Amino acid sequence: MSERIPDPARPRTVLLRGGEVHSPADPFATAMVVEGDAIAWVGEEGAADSFADGVDETIHLDGALVTPAFTDAHVHTTATGLALTGLDLSTATTLPGVLARIRAYAAARPADRILLGHGWDASAWPEGRPPSRAELDAATGGRPLYLTRVDVHSAVVTTALLDQVPGVRELAGWHPDAPLTGAAHHAVRQAAYATVTPAQRADAQAATLAHAASLGIGSLHECAGPDISSEDDFTALLALAAEGRGPRVVGYWAEAITSAKGADRIRALGARGAAGDLFVDGSLGSHTAHLHAPYADASHTGTAYLDTETVAAHVAACTEAGLQAGFHAIGDAALTSVVDGVRAAAERVGTDRIRAARHRVEHAEMLTESTVAAFADLALTASVQPAFDAAWGGESGMYAGRLGTDRARTLNPYAALLKAGVPLALGSDSPVTPLDPWGTLRAAVFHRTRAHGISARAAFTAHTRGGWRAVGRDDAGVLVPGAPADYAVWRTGDLVVQAPDERVERWSTDPRSGTPGLPDLTPGNDLPVCLSTVVAGRTVFGRPNE
Repeated sequence: MSERIPDPARPRTVLLRGGEVHSPADPFATAMVVEGDAIAWVGEEGAADSFADGVDETIHLDGALVTPAFTDAHVHTTATGLALTGLDLSTATTLPGVLARIRAYAAARPADRILLGHGWDASAWPEGRPPSRAELDAATGGRPLYLTRVDVHSAVVTTALLDQVPGVRELAGWHPDAPLTGAAHHAVRQAAYATVTPAQRADAQAATLAHAASLGIGSLHECAGPDISSEDDFTALLALAAEGRGPRVVGYWAEAITSAKGADRIRALGARGAAGDLFVDGSLGSHTAHLHAPYADASHTGTAYLDTETVAAHVAACTEAGLQAGFHAIGDAALTSVVDGVRAAAERVGTDRIRAARHRVEHAEMLTESTVAAFADLALTASVQPAFDAAWGGESGMYAGRLGTDRARTLNPYAALLKAGVPLALGSDSPVTPLDPWGTLRAAVFHRTRAHGISARAAFTAHTRGGWRAVGRDDAGVLVPGAPADYAVWRTGDLVVQAPDERVERWSTDPRSGTPGLPDLTPGNDLPVCLSTVVAGRTVFGRPNE
């Protein structure tokens, strides 16, 4: 690496050379120049010599891959940080193992007013059930405890926590000795998170941003709202991100509005839109996703939180105010409510205005041919999480248990969405599934239902440029002159181009393809390791000793 004293009167320039630069501007690019916070030039090694004497710093890539930084289009930043720094049950495989972890955690945190944990999934345990309240009371010594299921749509709690939430036993979603859902869950979550101090919250948020940067993530879409966190949590996160020491954060606040006054309140919070996890329904794992036909393992159709008219009023108000609207919708009935509501809003304010607003739907799992077509017609962005399929898809996964194998095979139809022209933005819903961009691409390509898988190139675009397009920016998420200098440098193996025809070799290293290569995502292969992450021209992560 070489560096010279920069002229403070002009933006700092950096030349990266001797690597592989993933750019549609030049599929053979090996070098890139960054000027200030933007990409200035991308090209091949021979041409890089002409820049060498005029830059402030030269970085020798030694064969490393440079890509646009990833955008994770659905994150819960504070909850992710609390999981990173607190009681994480995502790797627990048995009920006794969970109880042992709880006992150890409680003993190690004697001063905590409420014990917080996340990630249990009883559907994968031999016992087939979550811990009972009596078991939790015994494991904690009678202390308050709040443990969210992996999907964050239900929780198990101790008696001591329930005693701190007056009236919880009268709320919808209350169960005497089963996970709490709906309003009862929201009430205990609010009580639990109210005990998190500003310092703990700041530490959790910083931990998430640092972890994301270490994975080559340059932007996060924070999906907050009154049923999930608090206004103080949301505004503190946006203020922290504005300091520019980590990934960018685009905030969404999930609160239904019906007027310009409501829109002004959303905008005053710093939110990009009244969207994200504005719940139309719940989740499949917690039996709260809203279905047209009953669950295979329960005698009901889940829970509807918003009806078609509420959806229509919200979308119309947001469109009139120039805000993005959006919803959390997983079940087929919930998705029908969303598309019917958006169509009704289009009749009020005009279809062209609806399309231009780029409203979005989070998760969008149980799509049908008609709802896919409606997404395309209304230009709705599908903000989806391929790791859901990796975790719960397949013939014997949780989806099949909840829905039966035939309905389960219809879930997460990414290929159909792309074929119809629906914009895709990929994310994790962390802490539901971990921040893991290359793993997310692998899950999208090697879908458990083969027909729903998409190409590596399409998945990569959806996890980079797609996230920017989802917030209304078409000039970012790609390494071309003029684009924001948000990029990551990777140590990886050979770059390959995926063949579109299954009759030929699936992957090719032939440079004559004229298509920028990507790492081989075949399961079993090592995924790339992030060496550095740069946001707006500022290095926000650098791997030590690299």
